[in-house]
Amino acid sequence: MCQMLAMNCNSSASINFSFAGFSARGGQTGEHADGWGIAFHERTGCRVFIDDGRASDSALADFVRSYPIKSKSVLAHIRKATQGAVTLSNCHPFQREWLGQHWVFCHNGDLKNYHPNLRGNYLPVGTTDSEKAFCWILQELRSAFKGACPPSWKQLAPVLAGLSRRIARHGTFNFLLSNGEAMYAHCSTNLSWVSRQHPFQTARLIDCDMTLDLRQANSESDRMVLVATEPLTADEPWDSFAPGELKVFVEGAQVWSSTSLPPQPTKPMKPVKAARAVPPKPVTVRASLGAPA
Repeated sequence: MCQMLAMNCNSSASINFSFAGFSARGGQTGEHADGWGIAFHERTGCRVFIDDGRASDSALADFVRSYPIKSKSVLAHIRKATQGAVTLSNCHPFQREWLGQHWVFCHNGDLKNYHPNLRGNYLPVGTTDSEKAFCWILQELRSAFKGACPPSWKQLAPVLAGLSRRIARHGTFNFLLSNGEAMYAHCSTNLSWVSRQHPFQTARLIDCDMTLDLRQANSESDRMVLVATEPLTADEPWDSFAPGELKVFVEGAQVWSSTSLPPQPTKPMKPVKAARAVPPKPVTVRASLGAPA
């Protein structure tokens, strides 16, 4: 199946180091050679690169590995096709607009007999089960939150957890979703995460002969979280998600997990309607030099 990588941090940082190890799995140290993509949320928009070739030797991937694009939220994906042809339209991350924000999504897994009722607000361009799931999620969120302002992550997280459980009945549904402010990560089978903050250590990649002294690259106020299908480094304390768990990360820290919720009913649930969409409170971020991840 595919593999995924994400970064969420409290100060804009580059992901060159982590992406170097991750992209090697796209045809060199791994068999995920059916396309790749990466999305960077920036202050004025979202920069997305996709390619239907191998990430390990792609000229575009080489540009991403060497050019320090700074972002607080990054999603990346390397594909091993299970549904849909090897084409650009089937490369992750997928991107859609909702309530004036760029939402990006990538998926690892295989959904069997998955044919959601898509009513036209969001329709897939390609032929993957992944893009169908993304379109259905946004469709249901749009139905649940009727206001003109985006819901806060506190409002959205429990609704998204319920939608994720419904889709996961069809098979393996590991996914990453972000609007640039919060990152949502759901695990069906394999997903791991690591927190990086002061005091920083040295990180050594598993797939490349590369190390990075995080103490030299970060200030004391920097904080970030990396999420990956499989750990990228050999000497950091990666933690595994629980099967069926949805986590939310904001400003480089975990802020919510569905494991703290009471047991949910197993029967199909209707989308939960929010009483009123409340705009998120502004967050003050201290200035930082920005750090490679």
